[in-house]
Parts: sequence; structure tokens; C-alpha cells
Amino acid sequence: MNRYETLKCGLIGKTLGHSYSPQIHAEFADYEYKLYEMPEEEVGTFLKTADYTALNVTIPYKKTVMPFLDEISPEALRIGSVNTITRTKDGGLRGDNTDYYGFSYMLDCAGIDVAGKKVLVIGNGGSSMTARTVAEDRKAREVVIIGRADNRPEVLATHADCEVLFNTTPVGMYPNAGVSPVSLDFFPKLEGIVDVIYNPAVTRLAHDAKERGLKWITGLTMLVAQAKMASELFTGGTIDDAEIERVTEKVGNGMKNILLVGMPGCGKSTIGSKLAELTGRTFVDTDALIVERAGVSIPEIFAAHGEAYFRKLETEVLAEVSQKSALILATGGGVVTRPENHPLCNQNSIVAFLNRDISILPKDGRPISQSRDLGELYRERLPLYRAVCDFEIEVDTPDVTANARKILDKVGL
Repeated sequence: MNRYETLKCGLIGKTLGHSYSPQIHAEFADYEYKLYEMPEEEVGTFLKTADYTALNVTIPYKKTVMPFLDEISPEALRIGSVNTITRTKDGGLRGDNTDYYGFSYMLDCAGIDVAGKKVLVIGNGGSSMTARTVAEDRKAREVVIIGRADNRPEVLATHADCEVLFNTTPVGMYPNAGVSPVSLDFFPKLEGIVDVIYNPAVTRLAHDAKERGLKWITGLTMLVAQAKMASELFTGGTIDDAEIERVTEKVGNGMKNILLVGMPGCGKSTIGSKLAELTGRTFVDTDALIVERAGVSIPEIFAAHGEAYFRKLETEVLAEVSQKSALILATGGGVVTRPENHPLCNQNSIVAFLNRDISILPKDGRPISQSRDLGELYRERLPLYRAVCDFEIEVDTPDVTANARKILDKVGL
């Protein structure tokens, strides 16, 4: 990796706690990269007076920065937004747009062809301008942009012929994951979606597209691709395009949770604790959080309120913790029985199914295991575990460390 210790780079935006940019840029080159959160009224002063070499710009300031720049590239002017700022030879500020390259790269990765098709863009900020320009350059038949205020049934119904959908709004982004900017039911001709959100990794919009068998992609690939080009502008060097895939996989896996599913007593909590020890990540047991929230044990919750109440608490806890990043999550054995939990499990996690011989599963303290035949329960839940998981491991040894390492090998950590 090339070293550029003298470069002072960073990202400016309104809210940046969710940003992966420092990790991504660290994979491309060795230079300082800081996050600069600020209100809009401080942007101009910062650009003119702060000590930096180069910057990235994110929402909602991709248009805000433009009046404060001395030069703007023709492509950025054509798009109408800037996401990269560098110094000119005489110390002025130059604006570029590397999002165009990133968005184009993302479309190619997803295999989404917009030529001759109607594209609907949700959102009217700087990212929507990039999306529109890319679609027009790729010969889309029609490109329609609607703001969030126009995202109403009567408006959406007029675009039932939409074939490709771009979401350029922050709707569904951490910490407000689990919601979609639009129902895909409005678009019977839809072939694919692009969601520029990258945290969570699988947004609700992307999950809905996946469930319908559509082509889909979320924004991490775009983020990494545009960062590769921005890094080249920062340093004056070149980076092989093959690095985009490597960095996307590494950063994506590094920021995702590892979420464990499986029958009650299969070892999720024990193996989860070992995974946390081996990785240095925080371990979270959703059953323990439910007990903490309810103030009584799980058998007591079932006895006093029934299973439906417990499942409601379970979904609330899962929705809260599953959108976070880089955790080890152990879930209850029945978490897969509620369909609404499936997108929560998958939104920001790599899901491992721990499959253990049911003849050795303990029943103590497990109301469902005690009240049901385990063989019947296993047959009922097995297809659900397999539907939600990314991979399955046989928990065929009492060696907890060995089982944990099987999971880490699958994840690539």
C-alpha cells in the first residue's frame, strides 16, 4: 500500500456516525481520513479556512458546497453536484463527482440494464442527479424523479410502467432501518432496484426486491467504487479496479453482524460468546435482552402472557439490535417463525444456522421445547432456518472453539 502521510483528507456531512468511509479509504492508501460533521451554515467557513488537503462530501451537502469552489469539473457541472474536493496548484478548491463512476459500476455489478426502459428515481438531492445522469447516458427511455413529498399512492400509480427503480433518499438507513421508501406493489413491470443506502447492507427495499426475484443492489459497492476514484484524485495515483471487489467484501463482512439461528439448546449463546472472544466484538443475546426488558424470565413471560406476547417482544428487540454493526447476535430458537423477523435477520448480518442433533438438545428453561415434540418442532423450523441463513454448520463436536472457528472460516474473519 502506498503511503501519503502528509495528506489530510476527510468527509463532510450532517450526520456521519454511520459512515464506512474511513475504513474504505484505509484499504486504498495510507493517509489521514477524518469525519467532519457540521450544520449547513458552517460548510462555507470550513471549506475556506480548515486545514485539509482533500475532502469527500456526502448528503445533504453535495450541492451546498458548489458556490464555495473555484473550479468544478464539467461532469460535476452537468450532474449538478459535487462529492469530491481537491486543491488546485494555486491552492484553490476544485470539485469533482466520483459518484457517477460509482453508480455506473454498481449498475454493472447488479446486471441492471436501463437502456430503453423507464427509470423512476425517488429523491431529488445530489445523488438523484447522479442517478438521472447515468440513466440518461445509458439510454433510458424515460427518467422520472419524484421527491419524498410526492411519494404518494396517487402519484406512484401513474408510474406503474416503471421498469427500474432507484432510491436516492436516506429512507431505510441506519438508525431507522426496516422501512422502505415505497411499496413495490405499485410496479408490476419492475425488473430491478438500486438503493444507494449501504447501512444496513440489505435494506427493506432490497429485501422486497429479492423476495420478488428482481435484480437488486445496495450502495456499498457504489461507495467503494467512488472512493477508489476519489483516492486516485487525492493521491494522483492509480488503483486497479479489482480492488473494488476486494474492499467491498472485506469492509462489508467486517461491518456486518454475525447472527446465529438454530433450535433451542443448539449452542447459540455459548458459541456466540466464544465468537465475541475470538473477534473482540460485542456479544448480544436477544433472549437476555427480552428478559431484561420484561423484568422476568422467559418461562414466566410465557406463563403470564403467552407465546404471542413473547414473540412481539422478540421482534422489537431484534429490530433494535439487528440494524447495528459488527456485533455477535444469538437469537431465540423460534425467531424464524415470524416472517417479519426474516428481513430483520438479514438486513445487516451474516446469518449462520447451527444445526445440532436433536437427540442431545436440552429442554430445561425452554417452554416450547418442553411443550412440543422436538422432532416435529425441528421438521417445522428446519426450512425456515435454511431460508434465512447464509450458511449452515453442523454443531457435531462439543468443542466450542472449533465450532466458532467453523463460522469464522465461512465469514472470512
